[in-house]
Amino acid sequence: MKPELGKPGECPYTRGVYREMYRSRLWTMRQYAGFGNARESNRRYRYLLSQGTTGLSVAFDLPTQMGFDSDHAMASGEVGRVGVAVSSLADMEVLFHEIPLETVSTSMTINSTAAILLAFYALVAERQGAQRRKLAGTIQNDILKEYIARGTYIYPPRPAMRLITDIFAWAGREMPEWNTISISGYHIREAGSTATQELAFTFANAIAYIEAAIQAGLAVDSFAPRLSFFFNSHNDFLEEVAKFRAARRIYAHLMRERFGAKDARSMMLRFHVQTAGSTLTAQQPDVNIVRTAVRRWRRCWAARNPCTPIRATKPWRCPPRVRRAWRCARSRLSPMKPASQTRRTPSAAATRLKR
Repeated sequence: MKPELGKPGECPYTRGVYREMYRSRLWTMRQYAGFGNARESNRRYRYLLSQGTTGLSVAFDLPTQMGFDSDHAMASGEVGRVGVAVSSLADMEVLFHEIPLETVSTSMTINSTAAILLAFYALVAERQGAQRRKLAGTIQNDILKEYIARGTYIYPPRPAMRLITDIFAWAGREMPEWNTISISGYHIREAGSTATQELAFTFANAIAYIEAAIQAGLAVDSFAPRLSFFFNSHNDFLEEVAKFRAARRIYAHLMRERFGAKDARSMMLRFHVQTAGSTLTAQQPDVNIVRTAVRRWRRCWAARNPCTPIRATKPWRCPPRVRRAWRCARSRLSPMKPASQTRRTPSAAATRLKR
């Protein structure tokens, strides 16, 4: 018998967790960004917000992810390379200088040191005069996928899980609009899994987090509404649409039947999607635009809301020819301006030719 799909916004949410989905409100659009020191990244964030980005997505460098200060010997050669370096509350204040955190949603990709960075963020917001209860955003805080796919873990699994459930409890009281975890299949897929394995490992991790929180004394409906997920949008168009729809249905039944959730929000699989970085190449920037565009279209078919297209923020030691191609690609992805606001200036090469 063919299963009943149901309507969008109705359990098991196969066709979407909200009735109108993106038709009444566009998804949050973020660019995963962060490099160098806090001042450089702050300039980038303010530029992105001025150009129409509707949320921030913070990339931290590996020393920050691993709990090392920038001047530590183990951080040598890695400071600011794959994200922004944050070693102190002062760095965090510079990072969000002149960005009103009470009105901007922020996603922070941090796991082992998530509790520390979340505390920094809350303190910076308070010093801006923001109310903690109004802060909106997401902390990745997903340590199990670090053991599976990425490796930026610090502590043994049991103490690491304790930190995560403590964040569930604290943020549930103090920051009720904050997503306390982003349970991530994205990195598992980037590490080589299939679409089916991506869902399987992600839901296995979710079950472990939920069971740990219940064992810590939290009622399932007190923390489950703020659980969020993070999936990969890969190459196979129809497979990815089916994956997202199946994931919603699986999660709704899991929460209702295994964990006894009563709150409808606990059964909604709210997830963020990022286009597959592993399929993009520096040598094909124009083709990358097409790949990313098709994946964003796929998310519309799957009734998905938040999206982060993977694109270049700052080329790293690329040949001049590739750098020029990236700049071209980046300009094409930037928000369109009316012709009256666009000023064409001759390139340096054209000026030399005229001379």
